[in-house]
Amino acid sequence: MVKEKVIAQAQKAKEAARKLGHLSSAVKDKALMAMADALEARTDDILEANSIDMQAGREKKLSTALLDRLLLTNDRVKEMADGLRAIAALPDPVGEVIHMWKRPNGLQIGKIRVPVGVIGLIYEARPNVTVDAAGLCLKTGNAVLLRGGSEAFNSNKRIAEIIADAATSAGIPAGAIQLIETTDREAVNVMLKLNEYIDILIPRGGAGLIQTVVQNATVPVIETGVGNCHVYIDNEADLDMAMNIVINAKTQRPGVCNAMETLLVHEEVAEKVLPPLLNKLRDEYNVEIRGCEKTKAIVPWVKDATEEDYYTEFLDLILAVRVVRDMDEAIDHIYKYGTKHSEAIITNNYNKSRRFTEEVDAAAVYVNASTRFTDGFQFGYGAEIGISTQKLHARGPMGLPELTTTKYIIFGNGQVRG
Repeated sequence: MVKEKVIAQAQKAKEAARKLGHLSSAVKDKALMAMADALEARTDDILEANSIDMQAGREKKLSTALLDRLLLTNDRVKEMADGLRAIAALPDPVGEVIHMWKRPNGLQIGKIRVPVGVIGLIYEARPNVTVDAAGLCLKTGNAVLLRGGSEAFNSNKRIAEIIADAATSAGIPAGAIQLIETTDREAVNVMLKLNEYIDILIPRGGAGLIQTVVQNATVPVIETGVGNCHVYIDNEADLDMAMNIVINAKTQRPGVCNAMETLLVHEEVAEKVLPPLLNKLRDEYNVEIRGCEKTKAIVPWVKDATEEDYYTEFLDLILAVRVVRDMDEAIDHIYKYGTKHSEAIITNNYNKSRRFTEEVDAAAVYVNASTRFTDGFQFGYGAEIGISTQKLHARGPMGLPELTTTKYIIFGNGQVRG
């Protein structure tokens, strides 16, 4: 029964994509604005559904960080609506001529952006992803098949109903935005094999979900990344700046993939910066600190860090700390333990900053700024459908261009190949 239902929805999405890919920017933007207005008008309904999910989450004893990812408020619903309006205001990438050239035989060749077709998104916990994904896919002429996590089931269902109805009323083909309304994991297994109907799968969530999709899908996958992110405080850093950045990167929203999980500190400044910084993180933000032997020698109350801690994306108010000999050791640590998501250096030395950005292999590398900016909205994309840590097709926050593919258009005047 689950399999048949998912296949039926995928078929409907494919039919919708055929029409959606040829709609004008004006029609798509009108629909995005209508979706935004509908979200705001139905805020109370959305918050009612979200309250059911939140209560269930508390009963399941979800972590504080995960509950924060799940929570919707008036402001967060408005942010979702504003995100759709921001997408509407961006240039439509569909039909963009990327390059055009003429061959000696007179053939005129052009390379243009076109929609992918049907995008399947499998995601966890965050209901705002439902809106971001639908908006980005609609703008790029793609139908989207959404399969959210069980924790946000009621929120996702209500949101998807609201935005799909608004889009259809504004001229978007029915079936362009669909949520698979089941928590049965069999739905995911079916999506992974629907090559006939789904063009790309994007998993967005924890390491377990991502690896399940990557290892079992026959549909092409864009791998979004686990965020084991680092901040390195160099011996030539502004230490006040460093403290502010570290606190923001760890505590502003600890349950998201661009939050810092490991702090690396040059040994020359460790004794000066670690005591006030770690005490503040513990006393004011309730962060649990796990450190190396050098860290513990400076701040004795710190817990022992294990090898596993340095590999872990905590998504919680837990921080691993390591004192390093120099930037070489910091880069080596990131190379070994990092997940190629977001990495930062705090330094006033320009040459070191250049070397760090060149040698650190990650989707986003920061100098003197928080890792928390690795985000489609913060990068000016309106929203994102995920943050890719792979190296094929898309890397980093995936906005509109990353949800298109290309087509070659060739104009001739009778040429034949000899």
